[in-house]
Amino acid sequence: MAGVSLAVEPMTVADVEVARPALVRLLQDAVESGASIGFLPPLAETEAAAYWDTVASAVADGSRVVLAAHDEELGLVGSAQLDLAMRANARHRAEVSKVMVHRRARRRGVGRALMLALEDHAQRLGRTTLILDTRQGDPSEDLYRTVGWTFAGAIPDYARSATGTLDATAFYYKLLGPPSPPLPAAAAARHRSHE
Repeated sequence: MAGVSLAVEPMTVADVEVARPALVRLLQDAVESGASIGFLPPLAETEAAAYWDTVASAVADGSRVVLAAHDEELGLVGSAQLDLAMRANARHRAEVSKVMVHRRARRRGVGRALMLALEDHAQRLGRTTLILDTRQGDPSEDLYRTVGWTFAGAIPDYARSATGTLDATAFYYKLLGPPSPPLPAAAAARHRSHE
């Protein structure tokens, strides 16, 4: 299966607004295909749009980074988020969330590209302790392990599935090396002004 030609880039608040229809479709596709990302099918367009409103607000206040994966032919094929811990004693941590790849682009390296880009972005922001959770037994666990994440443990009966069963959730972490040099002041200011 051929890979897709990808560009993975952070999204500003304006980018989220412009891409809202595609982001809504991506979220709906992930939920409809059984992804355990906090929603149950069927996911109404209004609920998905309201979710992206909360994401845009978090990007605006600097507590979240959203990455989008675009393919030249297919358009938006994936997205992932980095929730930045904001308390003084936690500013070295972030949580990876909502790693989504559209069904038409799965098994082509999009998830891996998103994870590696998130890690790079986290490190540039001085976020060297990363965590995430996923439904235990999902294919996403293989992805996380192959990019170097460590299984920390599981909690049974953690999240309800579309069938009504309660599934276990697996928790993973990754400790990145020492932080990369921080973004230059001008780049950091541009990052904040575009959010």
